[in-house]
Amino acid sequence: MLRDIPLLAGLPESTLATLNHRLAVGHHPPDKLLIIEEDWGTTVYFILQGWVKIRTHNREGREITLNILGPGEIFGEMAALASSSRSTDVVSVTPVTLGTLSSRDFMALVQQEPVVGLHLSQLMSKRLRQLNRRLRVRESDSVARVADVLLFLAEGQGRPSTQGVEIPNLPHRELGSLSGLTRETVTRVLRRLEQEGVIERVQGRTRRGTEDATALDDAGHRGAIRVPDLHSLENLLA
Repeated sequence: MLRDIPLLAGLPESTLATLNHRLAVGHHPPDKLLIIEEDWGTTVYFILQGWVKIRTHNREGREITLNILGPGEIFGEMAALASSSRSTDVVSVTPVTLGTLSSRDFMALVQQEPVVGLHLSQLMSKRLRQLNRRLRVRESDSVARVADVLLFLAEGQGRPSTQGVEIPNLPHRELGSLSGLTRETVTRVLRRLEQEGVIERVQGRTRRGTEDATALDDAGHRGAIRVPDLHSLENLLA
């Protein structure tokens, strides 16, 4: 599983073997609070299966989803790098399998393997670019905001195919929280995009060609959403 994590790509087999020995693996149900804001960060998390959301709350106590992360991605690395407390909550969206590494072991890996530092820099750059794009469209209409979320998922978890890019069919309530829209609005926009041919629904398939109960939206659909042409989504942001 470690070979599927982009951050660790290119590492020697001996290093991966050492990490595998030090990594603790845990399974968690949906809606479990995995990290609490302001807690001290002593662990870095690798998502092996499932999805989590990065959230905070505004002054009125309303939940704001900042990010949704899936298989192969990491979280908790900022607190480890800065030796600081957590800046957000992290909550499981689906059943998740996480590999955990102590901050000390993670920092030793960064110092000993320059390629990991390079991948971290690329990861931070991508997340900053996505954040800037989200800030640009936050006052746009609902179509642009849903398109931004779909592009975000395509960049992080998209699976290219001859027919386009397939992205996970996450619950609409989570897509709504990420885009700042209601679940009903997200459902309406996705239906419109499907009717216009901008997206297509792919039923009952996952990356391994099998049905996956974690890829389930609010209407009970399993599988993925296919985007035949990413430029069609990008054009909706203009």
